[in-house]
Amino acid sequence: MRKYLIPALLLSLLAWPPAFSQQPSVNVVRSYDVSLSRQAVATDENYFYVINNSSIQKYRKSNGKKVADWYDRDSVLHHMNSGIILSGKLYACNSNYPGSPMASSVEIFDPVTLKHIGNHSFGILNGSATWLDRKGEYWYVAFGHYTGRGSEDGKDNSWSRLVKFDSAWRQVESWIYPSALLKEFGTRTNSGGVILDNGLILCTGHDNYRIYVLRFPDKGFTLQWIGTIPVGSYGQGIAYEKTTEGEFIYGIIKKEKKVIETKIDLSPFLTGQ
Repeated sequence: MRKYLIPALLLSLLAWPPAFSQQPSVNVVRSYDVSLSRQAVATDENYFYVINNSSIQKYRKSNGKKVADWYDRDSVLHHMNSGIILSGKLYACNSNYPGSPMASSVEIFDPVTLKHIGNHSFGILNGSATWLDRKGEYWYVAFGHYTGRGSEDGKDNSWSRLVKFDSAWRQVESWIYPSALLKEFGTRTNSGGVILDNGLILCTGHDNYRIYVLRFPDKGFTLQWIGTIPVGSYGQGIAYEKTTEGEFIYGIIKKEKKVIETKIDLSPFLTGQ
């Protein structure tokens, strides 16, 4: 499918934060109008999936038409906040935010029918699960903490961490975020992310039109923040795609009920790899 870049003039309509007045231009490829955009986007070859607190909507990439939806009729899930398709299944992180103590689970769906087909419960562990990915035999799950609303007694967002689990969900190791990046998150936390095959971590805050590029450290316990990429969507859960035409990020603009596809350039971060 051929991609057409939206002229730069359209970017002025997307309500950019003032901080981006001096940032590089953003390659917005496509904007979709969606009925509800609260938390995140997941993608496969032909569809994108909008993850909301207690629902999922499935849309065709080709024309933006909704083809299916799922709602939690039992009112058990109240804060699904990311999604990713792995090996033909749609995985979504769920938490009890802003409840305390924090509790989390992974909810599993059939992306063809959107039927709920499985669950893994963390219960009270590490914080509020915000996003997950899998590389080889290992799962990676980000657990958020907050400053202010949604926080636990005596803790702020510096308690946020990225945790590695084995295939039986046993914790193997974990990393914290650099203090400068926590300031970027404000009172919120790392809301979305993906780990690339080259080892780079792309993550988001809660309401910045930015992708933060991280790397696992060679020593110590703190993730390395190596750069920032402006994108046409802000915060929360993202999807990453690599095609013959380049690398792309799907994200949401909640208040405008939009899903935005942005072309990104990661080549500056691959030197020396």
